[in-house]
Order: sequence, then C-alpha cells, then structure tokens
Amino acid sequence: MLQLPVADPGTPDARGPLRYLLWLTRAQALTIAGGVTFATLWWLGQAFVPAVLGKAIDAGITLKDPKALLYWSAILLGLGLTQAGAGIVRHRFAVFNWLSAAYRTVQVTARKATGLGATLPKRLSTGEVISVGSSDIAHIGDGMDIIARGSGAIVAIGTVTFIMIDTSLRLGLLVLIGVPLMALAVGPLLVPLHRRQHRHRDLQAELATRAGDIVEGLRVLRGIGGEQVFAQKYRVESQRVRRAGLRVAGVESILEGAQILLPGLLIAFITWLGARSALAGEITAGQLVTFYGYAVFLIAPLRTLTEAADKLTKAHVSARRVVGILRIQPEIVDEAPAGGAPPAGGELADPVSGLVLRPGRLTALAAAVPEEAVGIVERLGRYAESEVTYGGVRLRDLPLAEVRRRILVADNEARLFTGTLRDELQGVDGTADQAEIGRALRAACAEDVVEALPDGLDQHIAEAGREFSGGQQQRLRLVRALLADPEVLILVEPTSAVDAHTEARIAARLGAARAGRTTLVCTTSPLVLDQADHVVYVDGGTVRAEGGHRELLETDPGYHSTVTRGED
Repeated sequence: MLQLPVADPGTPDARGPLRYLLWLTRAQALTIAGGVTFATLWWLGQAFVPAVLGKAIDAGITLKDPKALLYWSAILLGLGLTQAGAGIVRHRFAVFNWLSAAYRTVQVTARKATGLGATLPKRLSTGEVISVGSSDIAHIGDGMDIIARGSGAIVAIGTVTFIMIDTSLRLGLLVLIGVPLMALAVGPLLVPLHRRQHRHRDLQAELATRAGDIVEGLRVLRGIGGEQVFAQKYRVESQRVRRAGLRVAGVESILEGAQILLPGLLIAFITWLGARSALAGEITAGQLVTFYGYAVFLIAPLRTLTEAADKLTKAHVSARRVVGILRIQPEIVDEAPAGGAPPAGGELADPVSGLVLRPGRLTALAAAVPEEAVGIVERLGRYAESEVTYGGVRLRDLPLAEVRRRILVADNEARLFTGTLRDELQGVDGTADQAEIGRALRAACAEDVVEALPDGLDQHIAEAGREFSGGQQQRLRLVRALLADPEVLILVEPTSAVDAHTEARIAARLGAARAGRTTLVCTTSPLVLDQADHVVYVDGGTVRAEGGHRELLETDPGYHSTVTRGED
C-alpha cells in the first residue's frame, strides 16, 4: 500500500498557480505516470471492443466460422479482463494522487500559516482560510486525478480515429472532425460556469467568516441582545450563497445536457451514414456495428476531456488561492544572528509610547482606546517591528526564538488544543510538576474547572476547549501562561470573561504568582488596577500618567474617565 507523504513535503513553487501545479505533478511524478499508464490500458481495453465485435460478426457469424467466433470471443474476454484489472489499479492510483496532492497542499499551507503566526489573520479572513482547507484542496486533488483519465482518453480517441479511418475514410474523417466540434461546442459554457463558481466560492468564504464571527462572539451577542440581528444577517447571506449555487447548477445542467445531446446527434448521423454505406456494400455488417459502437464509445472520452478542462481550470483557480497564502510574507523577519542575548532582568522599553517595564514588578496598562494598548503589546512582544529594547538591546537585534522564549504575550485570541488538560497546561516543555500546576491553578482561580472534570488533569479536552465556557477557557489560558514562567509576561484583558468575585481573587493572587518576574497586564478593570505595583495610563498612543491606581483616580481626569467609564 502506498503511503501518503508524512515527512517534509518540500519547498513549493509559489511563483504562480501553474508553477505550483507543476511542482505537485513533479513531486508525485511516479504515481501520476502509473495512473496514466493504467488509465490508458483501461481506455484501450474499451476502445478495441467494437473493432473485435465487428470482426466476430463478420468472421464468425456472417461467414459461419465457429473457430473464428470462438477466437474473437476469447479476445473479447481478454479485453474485458484487461479493462477490469487496469481499472482497479487505475482507481487506486487515482485515489492516491488525489489524496497526495490534497495532503501535500495541506502540509505546505499549514506550515506557512504556522510561520506567519499573527500575520495571517491580518491578511486573510477566517472564511478564506477555511475555504482553502475545505474546497480548494479538493479541486487541486481533482486536477491531479483527472490527468491520468484525460491522458488515456486522448490516446483512446486517437486509436479509435485511426481504426475508423483505416476502415472507412469518410466515416473516419467524420468522427475525426465531429469529436473536436463537440468539444468546442460545449467549451463556451465553461467560461460562465467558472465565473459563477468563482462567485459562489467567494460568497461561501464570506459566509464562513460570518459564521465564525457569530460563534466566537455568541455569548457577547446574547448579552447585548444582538443574537437575532446577526442571525438575520446570516440568513440573508446564506440565501445569497444559495442563489449563487443555483446559478452554478443552471449552467452545469446545460453543460451536462449538451454533453449528451451533441454526441447523441453525432451518433445518429454516423449510424445513418454507416447504414447507407452498408446497404451500398461499401462496409460490412460487422463494420457497421463497429462504427456504431465507436460512436457510442466516444461519448465517454469526450466527456472526460470536458471534465478535464473543467477540473484543471478549477485546480488552477484554487492553486492561485493557495499561492496567495504561500506568498504572504511575515511582518517579522528573523535576521538577527544567534547569541548576544542580554542578561535576564532588564527593562523592557517602548520609545514610541514612553512605556518602561521595570524588572520584577507587576505593571498595569490602562489605555483610553483599546487599540492603543494592542499596538503597544505588538511592539513589546515583537509582533511588529519597532525600536523596543530589552536590557538595552533592541528586540530586532535578537533572534526571534530568543524573544519568544523571554517575552510571552497571552491574549484572548490564544486557543486551547486537543489532548489531555495536563499536557495542554504544561506546554511543549512539560516540566511543571503537580505542585507547580496546583499553584498556577490557584492563582488563576481555576481549581473548580479541573475538579468538575471526571478525570481531572488527565481529562481529554476537545479542540479549542469547546466544552469550557468563555470564562473557564480564559482562566485555563492564564494557568498555561503562568506555568510557562517567562521573564516577561504580557497579559491582555486576562479577566474580561469572569465574574467580579473571581476577578478580584485573580487580581489579588497574580502578583504573588509572578513574584520576581516582570509582568504587564493590559486592562481597565479597577479590581486588577488596584492590585498592580505600578499603573500606566496611555492616551493618544503615549504615556500620560503613572503611579498608583487610587492616586491616578484623584489626579488624572482622563484616567478616571477611562477606568470608571464616565461613571462616578
């Protein structure tokens, strides 16, 4: 049994969709060649049947020769066995080529998405990524699959044409001219079909994005009474997708009908002309049967060629979307040499905003506009290029792996992965012992989450932690961040989804859990701000005030308005 690629899929050629498809073809050249070989045998096994049948009629029935009839019958049996055997192997190669191309595409796009990190959601919508993973890989697989059958169909048509011309020049030329005309006749239908398919696919991507947004914010929408509004918008957009699908189906039905009607007309004309030739003594009864059989047979390879044009066009469109992902460049390029890292415990400073995180302190950042806090966090975590320094050394001069090891940004976009909860919380290192996990659970007020699970920390959790509520997921993410124990931990609204009582306990315990380490909490929660060692107020992208929470409430009106949300 052939194995799908499980190691490095290689470096894709992302210079264009055609180059990408050629790269896939080269990567699985042996299996595609095997598919072409057996598809050709499979087609030829069918193509020779009408000729052998005609010979059997002329030699065995017309001339009443039992031996000849037995001889040609044996040949027919051999062709049937050849067709059956070649068809089985061809199908195995076809399935493997489909899966190999699709899986290899998944590998390279997943690898690219991992490398892009935070850049990907900024450049592509969720629905676009989902559509690439759900439909585009299927079209690319179809493109690799159809190469074998399409190549065999061309050989079969050529073989049949040669046999018919050798038997009757007039009828052979009729088939030689009629078959391409049939293909050209249905060709114009492919243009509107692909245009409508492209539109349908774009609408599906938009709808998937809308669905993702609704699911992500369902709890919030219910809280503000906006669930019905967004559900109605989803209904409207889903109807647009349905109508677009119907338009696609309309063209496809015309195409399918044309693929039956036009060859049918050709068959009827060839049969009529062949019958006249047989009555005139120009061809034998067996040759008439042969011509009729070939006229019927040619419908299949003709439809395969039309199918090949359709699938290869779709594969080209899908490859363009895959290449679009592969050509996205990360916002952060790691060009720093290894080594030269500053000692631990230095200040983390952002010259743009004026924010300085002093080592060993729990600092809270309250921003008048949430986007300003996000911008600062992206610079501090080096998710955007800047002049931020750590221990006097610019982050851009440090290897990216070193920055990620020392500075951890934990926001609410992070996801829980499938597996046991223990493995998820311990992360990739898996060095935390039971006592450390217990302390982190207590600091994040997440003991009750674990206690409610039948198997506790050994409970297997679903992808994205779907069995947990938003607040439970948030607390588990905080546990994971605390167990990572980086030199600098940056938390973005770590208590936004929990109740006030739980938030107060987390705020009171966070400082002790991070004692001796540098911590920044981006929040406007008074409960958290009141427990911070130092509070920084940012307005207009720069630091406007610093000090204790209660001090700033009394001395800075802007901070007071931001934290109390305009309420006294």
